[in-house]
Amino acid sequence: MVIALTTLSTILVCVVMASFLEWTLHKYVMHRPVGSFSYAYEAHARVHHTRYRADDSYHLHERHAGDTKITMAWWNGIVLISGGMLPYLITGTIFYQFGFLYIAIAIWGSSLMVCVAYYVGYEYTHWCMHNPQNRWVERQRWYQWLNAHHLLHHKDHSKNLNVLFPLADWCLGTLITRAKYPFPQPRGPSVPDVQP
Repeated sequence: MVIALTTLSTILVCVVMASFLEWTLHKYVMHRPVGSFSYAYEAHARVHHTRYRADDSYHLHERHAGDTKITMAWWNGIVLISGGMLPYLITGTIFYQFGFLYIAIAIWGSSLMVCVAYYVGYEYTHWCMHNPQNRWVERQRWYQWLNAHHLLHHKDHSKNLNVLFPLADWCLGTLITRAKYPFPQPRGPSVPDVQP
């Protein structure tokens, strides 16, 4: 029972923290240089947001084939998953040091599962948003809501900073569901109307 509760509580905490970590990295690392570190800013704000705006360029076009700039570099996954895991590795190690091996394993295992799933879910959802192919996921209402949410981020870079789970947007006041002003948005079966 203790192991099940540990696993469930770790999963819940990890999902919530992943939303806030995604929001923080997106706002403070991907949309502005951090001191002399500007890799994430250059790749995201200067390249991705220049190629994919809130108009018809929101979707991948032939001119970008082979150099899409939609997903992150492969090694970013290792860095982000490892960074997301850090508090749970520390917490699990503390339990392990006090002789609670199974609780430590539950914390390590469930947090690894959530961190990997969140990153893969982020990358896949973001890929589908910018490269629509009428996939099963693109026909789901939750996905269409997230797609509208992300389209509005491409219209206003300071809003809707979460891609996968916008809990942090809601809690931190950056969530918007409609555009303030009309704009020529892209159209398609998985792109809801976000006009005022």
